Amino acid sequence: MTDPRNLLQEILSSYTDADKWIDSTFERIKRLSNTKVGDVGQDFVEKLCEGLELDYEIPRKESGEREKNFPWDIKIEGVECELKTATEDVSGSFQFNHIRYHRDYDALLCLGITPEEIYFGAWSKADVTTSQAGRLIPMEKGTNASHKLTKKSSQLHPIDQFEKRIRKLTGSIS
Repeated sequence: MTDPRNLLQEILSSYTDADKWIDSTFERIKRLSNTKVGDVGQDFVEKLCEGLELDYEIPRKESGEREKNFPWDIKIEGVECELKTATEDVSGSFQFNHIRYHRDYDALLCLGITPEEIYFGAWSKADVTTSQAGRLIPMEKGTNASHKLTKKSSQLHPIDQFEKRIRKLTGSIS
């Protein structure tokens, strides 16, 4: 009789796609749920803004807890940003999911994490809606509410350019 646990182990061993994350600097992020990956991204950008002395604001409930159902995730230098975080997939791309045109925000900020590096991209909402940020694909066939943006690390910026590029973006929007 086939042991289902052994069978699954055997099948999993044939999928070497995730091997690049084993023993990497940022391996732990691959063990988190997608929601938690987004939370990590928000915490990271918040602390990065604090460290770079960028003015920022997080929408919060009266209790002080982060407001999850808000049209934007973080306001940086007066610019309301939708923040998306993704880890690098097997083809070396990032899939930034659930980008919505109808939400009220000024800019899209995407954080891409590889096993060893951190990248980002930031675009005005006008650039997003006119495809200057890249081609957005509907996440579900026949709908137009939620989109994904696919980027390679070569299409993003190293994280050490964050302050310079964010100041440039926020200066052009505000």
